[in-house]
Amino acid sequence: MKLIRARAMRTLGSIGLTLALALSSGAAHVAAAASPKAHGGGWYYFLQGDSAPMLRGWTHPTRAGLPAGWTLHDGVLSKSGPVDDLQSARKYRDFDLELEWNIGKEGNSGIFYRATHQYDEIYWTGPEYQLLDDQNAPDGKHRITAAGSVYAMYPAPPAGVVHPYGHWNKARIVVRGTHVTYWMNGRRIVDYDFGSLDWKKRVAASKFSAYPGYGRAAEGFIGIQGNHPGSVEIRNMRIKVLP
Repeated sequence: MKLIRARAMRTLGSIGLTLALALSSGAAHVAAAASPKAHGGGWYYFLQGDSAPMLRGWTHPTRAGLPAGWTLHDGVLSKSGPVDDLQSARKYRDFDLELEWNIGKEGNSGIFYRATHQYDEIYWTGPEYQLLDDQNAPDGKHRITAAGSVYAMYPAPPAGVVHPYGHWNKARIVVRGTHVTYWMNGRRIVDYDFGSLDWKKRVAASKFSAYPGYGRAAEGFIGIQGNHPGSVEIRNMRIKVLP
């Protein structure tokens, strides 16, 4: 009986060791995904071949991997209809964000920043860099909601800066302290300051006035809008943390 018990204890010990090693390996994998290495110039790339370790679904941010409806192939992230929004795996305060985007006909998407989970939707806290088919999507009829606008807050650049649907555009967002700057296709298009008198007046006159947390976070998640109609492709998405 003692011999059987000894063997049983050794077996249980072996199983426990195997389980501990597996858990340790899984934790290390998650940690590695959450803490990617910087490339040249301090840039971190969101899209790496067929992997996007720095992105999560907005609805279930603790789950690694992209939610259903998003695909990633050879560094190009895409979706063809309404799907869950995406968010970064970590929060950012001051940063330089660059990406290229190609919107489908009537497509509507956007890039959010300094977003939090204070409310159900990402756009109730995070300002948006609008990605849009200006020619065919309803929001393209008004500069305040057209491509390159700070959605419903600051107007988009004049016509001719954004390329039409089916063509690649380049977006850049720089956030440092309270100041935010947008670029599109190499052209500086928007400058504004969080918390300024002008900002407060625009928030008060917008639908965001119903959400006191809008644009208030000193740091937050980067997001990609997925829950609107149409298709969008994104590539060469990278971020540099600013001192």
